[in-house]
Amino acid sequence: MAAAEPLSTERPAGGRAEPAQIVPAVMRAAAILDLLAARDRPARLIDIARALSLPKSSAHALCQTLVHLRLLQEGGDGFAIGPGMLHWASAFNLQSELVRAFDACVASDPDLAQHTLTLSVLEGTEVVYIAVSNANAPLGITFRIGMRMPAVYAATGKAQLATLSQPHLAALLAAPWPKPFTAASIAGPDALRQQLQGVRAQGYSLDDGEIRQGMLCLGAAIVDGAGTARAALAMSMTSAEAPPARRAELGARVAAVAAQLSARIGRS
Repeated sequence: MAAAEPLSTERPAGGRAEPAQIVPAVMRAAAILDLLAARDRPARLIDIARALSLPKSSAHALCQTLVHLRLLQEGGDGFAIGPGMLHWASAFNLQSELVRAFDACVASDPDLAQHTLTLSVLEGTEVVYIAVSNANAPLGITFRIGMRMPAVYAATGKAQLATLSQPHLAALLAAPWPKPFTAASIAGPDALRQQLQGVRAQGYSLDDGEIRQGMLCLGAAIVDGAGTARAALAMSMTSAEAPPARRAELGARVAAVAAQLSARIGRS
Protein backbone atom coordinates (compact mmCIF):
# COMPACT_ATOMS: atom_id res chain seq x y z
CA MET A 1 0.00 0.00 0.00
CA ALA A 2 1.38 3.37 -0.97
CA ALA A 3 1.95 5.74 1.91
CA ALA A 4 -0.55 8.59 2.15
CA GLU A 5 0.48 12.18 2.58
CA PRO A 6 1.18 13.16 6.19
CA LEU A 7 -1.91 14.49 7.92
CA SER A 8 -1.97 18.27 7.72
CA THR A 9 -4.31 20.49 9.69
CA GLU A 10 -3.68 23.15 7.05
CA ARG A 11 -5.54 21.19 4.36
CA PRO A 12 -9.33 21.77 4.39
CA ALA A 13 -11.45 18.61 4.35
CA GLY A 14 -14.01 17.85 1.68
CA GLY A 15 -13.22 20.93 -0.37
CA ARG A 16 -14.83 23.23 2.22
CA ALA A 17 -13.38 26.41 3.66
CA GLU A 18 -11.06 25.97 6.63
CA PRO A 19 -12.88 26.71 9.92
CA ALA A 20 -11.56 29.39 12.23
CA GLN A 21 -10.52 26.73 14.75
CA ILE A 22 -9.92 23.03 14.28
CA VAL A 23 -9.15 20.23 16.73
CA PRO A 24 -6.14 18.19 15.52
CA ALA A 25 -7.26 15.00 17.31
CA VAL A 26 -10.62 15.12 15.54
CA MET A 27 -8.87 15.67 12.21
CA ARG A 28 -6.65 12.63 12.87
CA ALA A 29 -9.61 10.46 13.86
CA ALA A 30 -11.43 11.51 10.67
CA ALA A 31 -8.31 10.71 8.64
CA ILE A 32 -8.29 7.18 10.09
CA LEU A 33 -11.94 6.72 9.15
CA ASP A 34 -11.28 8.05 5.64
CA LEU A 35 -8.32 5.72 5.26
CA LEU A 36 -10.25 2.62 6.30
CA ALA A 37 -13.36 3.58 4.30
CA ALA A 38 -11.21 3.61 1.16
CA ARG A 39 -9.90 0.06 1.75
CA ASP A 40 -11.51 -3.26 0.93
CA ARG A 41 -9.82 -4.99 3.88
CA PRO A 42 -8.82 -4.13 7.47
CA ALA A 43 -5.59 -2.32 8.25
CA ARG A 44 -3.06 -3.10 10.97
CA LEU A 45 -2.20 -0.42 13.49
CA ILE A 46 1.32 -0.07 12.12
CA ASP A 47 -0.08 0.48 8.61
CA ILE A 48 -2.45 3.18 9.85
CA ALA A 49 0.32 4.94 11.75
CA ARG A 50 2.68 4.79 8.78
CA ALA A 51 0.09 5.92 6.21
CA LEU A 52 -0.91 8.95 8.27
CA SER A 53 2.55 9.73 9.68
CA LEU A 54 1.27 9.29 13.23
CA PRO A 55 3.19 8.07 16.27
CA LYS A 56 2.11 4.50 16.94
CA SER A 57 0.95 5.42 20.45
CA SER A 58 -1.28 8.19 19.08
CA ALA A 59 -2.72 5.93 16.39
CA HIS A 60 -3.43 3.27 19.04
CA ALA A 61 -5.26 5.73 21.33
CA LEU A 62 -7.32 7.11 18.47
CA CYS A 63 -8.26 3.67 17.16
CA GLN A 64 -9.26 2.40 20.60
CA THR A 65 -11.45 5.47 21.12
CA LEU A 66 -13.13 4.87 17.76
CA VAL A 67 -13.65 1.20 18.67
CA HIS A 68 -15.26 2.29 21.95
CA LEU A 69 -17.63 4.49 19.94
CA ARG A 70 -18.34 1.58 17.56
CA LEU A 71 -17.04 3.66 14.65
CA LEU A 72 -14.30 1.08 14.18
CA GLN A 73 -14.19 -2.62 14.91
CA GLU A 74 -11.04 -4.56 15.72
CA GLY A 75 -10.26 -8.09 14.61
CA GLY A 76 -7.29 -10.37 14.28
CA ASP A 77 -6.35 -8.82 10.95
CA GLY A 78 -6.62 -5.19 12.06
CA PHE A 79 -9.15 -2.37 12.15
CA ALA A 80 -12.16 -1.83 9.89
CA ILE A 81 -15.15 0.52 9.76
CA GLY A 82 -17.59 -0.30 12.58
CA PRO A 83 -21.39 -0.54 12.75
CA GLY A 84 -21.77 2.78 14.54
CA MET A 85 -21.28 4.53 11.20
CA LEU A 86 -24.63 3.15 10.04
CA HIS A 87 -26.49 5.37 12.50
CA TRP A 88 -25.00 8.51 10.97
CA ALA A 89 -25.43 7.24 7.42
CA SER A 90 -29.07 6.43 8.14
CA ALA A 91 -29.70 9.91 9.57
CA PHE A 92 -28.09 11.51 6.51
CA ASN A 93 -30.14 9.38 4.12
CA LEU A 94 -33.33 10.20 5.99
CA GLN A 95 -32.66 13.93 5.76
CA SER A 96 -31.88 13.60 2.04
CA GLU A 97 -35.13 11.72 1.49
CA LEU A 98 -37.09 14.36 3.39
CA VAL A 99 -35.52 17.18 1.38
CA ARG A 100 -36.43 15.44 -1.89
CA ALA A 101 -40.01 14.93 -0.67
CA PHE A 102 -40.18 18.58 0.47
CA ASP A 103 -38.99 19.82 -2.94
CA ALA A 104 -41.54 17.60 -4.69
CA CYS A 105 -44.39 18.94 -2.52
CA VAL A 106 -43.44 22.55 -3.26
CA ALA A 107 -43.10 21.89 -6.99
CA SER A 108 -46.47 20.14 -7.26
CA ASP A 109 -48.60 22.61 -5.28
CA PRO A 110 -48.68 26.26 -6.47
CA ASP A 111 -50.93 27.27 -3.55
CA LEU A 112 -48.40 25.88 -1.10
CA ALA A 113 -45.49 27.55 -2.86
CA GLN A 114 -46.97 31.04 -2.54
CA HIS A 115 -45.88 31.03 1.11
CA THR A 116 -42.40 30.62 2.56
CA LEU A 117 -41.87 26.98 3.53
CA THR A 118 -39.12 25.57 5.72
CA LEU A 119 -37.99 22.11 6.79
CA SER A 120 -35.90 21.77 9.91
CA VAL A 121 -34.52 19.19 12.33
CA LEU A 122 -34.12 19.48 16.09
CA GLU A 123 -30.53 19.58 17.36
CA GLY A 124 -30.47 20.02 21.11
CA THR A 125 -32.18 23.30 21.96
CA GLU A 126 -32.09 24.61 18.38
CA VAL A 127 -33.66 23.85 15.04
CA VAL A 128 -31.46 23.66 11.94
CA TYR A 129 -33.05 24.40 8.57
CA ILE A 130 -32.31 21.71 5.99
CA ALA A 131 -34.59 22.91 3.16
CA VAL A 132 -36.15 26.28 2.35
CA SER A 133 -38.55 27.71 -0.24
CA ASN A 134 -38.69 31.48 0.22
CA ALA A 135 -41.74 33.21 -1.25
CA ASN A 136 -41.62 36.59 -2.96
CA ALA A 137 -43.57 38.34 -0.21
CA PRO A 138 -41.13 40.07 2.17
CA LEU A 139 -41.13 38.76 5.75
CA GLY A 140 -38.28 40.83 7.13
CA ILE A 141 -36.20 37.66 7.36
CA THR A 142 -34.73 35.32 4.75
CA PHE A 143 -34.51 31.68 5.79
CA ARG A 144 -31.38 29.85 4.67
CA ILE A 145 -30.25 26.24 4.74
CA GLY A 146 -28.03 25.78 7.79
CA MET A 147 -29.65 28.65 9.71
CA ARG A 148 -30.26 27.93 13.38
CA MET A 149 -33.02 29.24 15.62
CA PRO A 150 -33.97 28.60 19.26
CA ALA A 151 -36.48 25.74 19.17
CA VAL A 152 -38.66 27.37 21.83
CA TYR A 153 -39.49 30.30 19.51
CA ALA A 154 -39.68 28.58 16.11
CA ALA A 155 -42.86 26.89 14.87
CA THR A 156 -40.85 23.88 13.68
CA GLY A 157 -39.12 23.71 17.05
CA LYS A 158 -42.36 23.74 19.02
CA ALA A 159 -43.86 21.11 16.73
CA GLN A 160 -40.97 18.77 17.50
CA LEU A 161 -40.73 19.63 21.21
CA ALA A 162 -44.41 18.72 21.57
CA THR A 163 -43.61 15.12 20.59
CA LEU A 164 -40.88 14.57 23.19
CA SER A 165 -41.25 12.58 26.39
CA GLN A 166 -41.56 14.69 29.54
CA PRO A 167 -38.05 13.72 30.82
CA HIS A 168 -36.48 14.58 27.45
CA LEU A 169 -38.35 17.89 27.28
CA ALA A 170 -37.39 18.73 30.88
CA ALA A 171 -33.72 18.10 30.11
CA LEU A 172 -33.81 20.48 27.14
CA LEU A 173 -35.70 23.16 29.06
CA ALA A 174 -33.09 23.03 31.84
CA ALA A 175 -30.70 24.85 29.48
CA PRO A 176 -30.40 28.65 29.78
CA TRP A 177 -33.41 30.36 28.19
CA PRO A 178 -32.48 32.08 24.91
CA LYS A 179 -32.54 35.83 24.56
CA PRO A 180 -35.94 36.95 23.21
CA PHE A 181 -36.12 38.07 19.59
CA THR A 182 -39.22 40.24 20.08
CA ALA A 183 -41.59 41.27 22.85
CA ALA A 184 -43.81 38.38 21.76
CA SER A 185 -41.13 35.71 22.32
CA ILE A 186 -42.43 33.17 24.82
CA ALA A 187 -41.20 34.03 28.30
CA GLY A 188 -40.08 30.74 29.84
CA PRO A 189 -40.51 26.98 30.32
CA ASP A 190 -43.89 27.16 32.08
CA ALA A 191 -45.45 29.24 29.33
CA LEU A 192 -43.93 26.94 26.71
CA ARG A 193 -45.28 23.79 28.36
CA GLN A 194 -48.75 25.29 28.30
CA GLN A 195 -48.35 26.20 24.64
CA LEU A 196 -47.14 22.68 23.79
CA GLN A 197 -50.35 21.27 25.24
CA GLY A 198 -52.20 23.30 22.62
CA VAL A 199 -49.88 22.02 19.90
CA ARG A 200 -50.71 18.42 20.83
CA ALA A 201 -54.42 19.16 20.92
CA GLN A 202 -54.70 21.03 17.62
CA GLY A 203 -52.01 19.22 15.61
CA TYR A 204 -49.95 22.26 14.63
CA SER A 205 -47.73 24.86 16.30
CA LEU A 206 -47.67 28.63 16.08
CA ASP A 207 -44.98 31.30 16.12
CA ASP A 208 -46.90 34.57 16.23
CA GLY A 209 -44.22 37.23 15.94
CA GLU A 210 -41.80 35.45 18.30
CA ILE A 211 -38.91 35.41 15.83
CA ARG A 212 -39.87 38.41 13.73
CA GLN A 213 -42.52 40.99 14.54
CA GLY A 214 -45.29 40.88 11.94
CA MET A 215 -44.43 37.33 10.80
CA LEU A 216 -46.54 34.30 11.57
CA CYS A 217 -45.39 30.68 11.18
CA LEU A 218 -47.43 27.49 11.46
CA GLY A 219 -45.60 24.19 11.96
CA ALA A 220 -46.22 20.46 12.16
CA ALA A 221 -43.95 17.54 13.02
CA ILE A 222 -42.86 14.89 10.51
CA VAL A 223 -42.73 11.53 12.25
CA ASP A 224 -41.50 8.05 11.43
CA GLY A 225 -43.37 4.77 11.82
CA ALA A 226 -42.68 4.74 15.57
CA GLY A 227 -44.14 8.22 15.99
CA THR A 228 -40.73 9.83 16.60
CA ALA A 229 -40.33 13.33 15.19
CA ARG A 230 -37.61 13.38 12.56
CA ALA A 231 -38.17 16.93 11.32
CA ALA A 232 -40.87 19.57 11.06
CA LEU A 233 -42.45 21.64 8.32
CA ALA A 234 -43.47 25.29 8.69
CA MET A 235 -45.38 27.77 6.56
CA SER A 236 -44.48 31.42 7.12
CA MET A 237 -46.34 34.56 6.09
CA THR A 238 -47.13 38.05 7.28
CA SER A 239 -49.60 38.34 10.14
CA ALA A 240 -51.94 40.21 7.78
CA GLU A 241 -52.10 37.13 5.52
CA ALA A 242 -53.23 34.95 8.41
CA PRO A 243 -55.88 36.62 10.54
CA PRO A 244 -57.00 34.58 13.56
CA ALA A 245 -60.10 33.32 11.72
CA ARG A 246 -57.91 31.69 9.04
CA ARG A 247 -55.15 30.21 11.18
CA ALA A 248 -56.92 26.92 11.95
CA GLU A 249 -57.43 26.35 8.22
CA LEU A 250 -53.78 27.06 7.43
CA GLY A 251 -52.59 25.01 10.41
CA ALA A 252 -54.61 22.03 9.20
CA ARG A 253 -53.06 22.48 5.74
CA VAL A 254 -49.54 22.40 7.18
CA ALA A 255 -50.41 19.34 9.28
CA ALA A 256 -51.77 17.55 6.20
CA VAL A 257 -48.58 18.20 4.21
CA ALA A 258 -46.46 17.08 7.18
CA ALA A 259 -48.50 13.86 7.28
CA GLN A 260 -47.72 13.32 3.57
CA LEU A 261 -44.02 13.77 4.27
CA SER A 262 -44.31 11.39 7.23
CA ALA A 263 -45.73 8.77 4.91
CA ARG A 264 -42.70 9.19 2.65
CA ILE A 265 -40.39 8.08 5.46
CA GLY A 266 -42.40 5.00 6.32
CA ARG A 267 -45.18 6.07 8.64
CA SER A 268 -47.87 3.38 8.70
